[in-house]
Amino acid sequence: MTERAGFVALIGEPNAGKSTLTNRMVGAKVSIVTHKVQTTRARIRGVALEGDSQLVFVDTPGLFQPKRRLDRAMVAAAWGGAADADIIVLLIEAHRGITEGVKRIIDGLQELPKGRQIALAINKIDKVQPDVLLALTQDMNEAFPFVKTFMISAEKGRGVQDLRAWLADEVPEGPWLYPEDQIADLPLRMIAAEMTREKLTLRLHQELPYQLTVETESWEERKDGSARIDQVIYVARDGHKGIILGNKGETIKAISKAAREELAEFLGRKIHLFLQVKVRSNWLEEKERYSEMGLDFRDGNA
Repeated sequence: MTERAGFVALIGEPNAGKSTLTNRMVGAKVSIVTHKVQTTRARIRGVALEGDSQLVFVDTPGLFQPKRRLDRAMVAAAWGGAADADIIVLLIEAHRGITEGVKRIIDGLQELPKGRQIALAINKIDKVQPDVLLALTQDMNEAFPFVKTFMISAEKGRGVQDLRAWLADEVPEGPWLYPEDQIADLPLRMIAAEMTREKLTLRLHQELPYQLTVETESWEERKDGSARIDQVIYVARDGHKGIILGNKGETIKAISKAAREELAEFLGRKIHLFLQVKVRSNWLEEKERYSEMGLDFRDGNA
């Protein structure tokens, strides 16, 4: 059998299910999944094996109309991920259909260099009737010449194996790009920061959706096999710090406990997690913060 390996970019609007699909394909949690839109900030690569093929999934930030520097950097990262990939999969939500955002993405696809395969995956198919699904499939394929259309439920796993098998057959022939047991090419420090940020987003989704970032400041391996991880949560205002700390520190304790437990499960060992909250009013304009998120600061220029 011939080895194959390639990059697959999952693109779509915020909340289309890209992170859920990445995690389903890889079989582990490598991408932040919350009910909040725009939670994926950097291109997260998850690595999956299917037969003799290695699929490297690039879970891009959701494509939307950018307003701030961070938004612009995220959108640039998403299109950069698509342009670099061997295969692009556009993910749309069955019940939302062809939104203005989907139309903008199709326009963007028209501008990409010719030659790469672009497939369509209609997600959340359990939310609509079959006739609606068929009509949507027809309309989408009239709007853009997709090489293949898949109907899936990323959350429930329906149709995902068909998509995965097709991708395995279509990626280029060549040696695997990563070791067999590696599931993501993000540094563990960044994965750890993402997990903590997810817990913050879930807990504080009404108060502080995008006004914070998390960085892993230090990672100390201990002789007993455990690890001590120190992280800083940066917020823009003093009031935000109070929200994260909560009454008598209850909120940050709960967030720390949830993040620590998930990290311990992910890494398969005991974790000592210490969180600090710091106010940096201008963190959204600081180059170093973008580097920590895996984004290009220059892409945020207006």
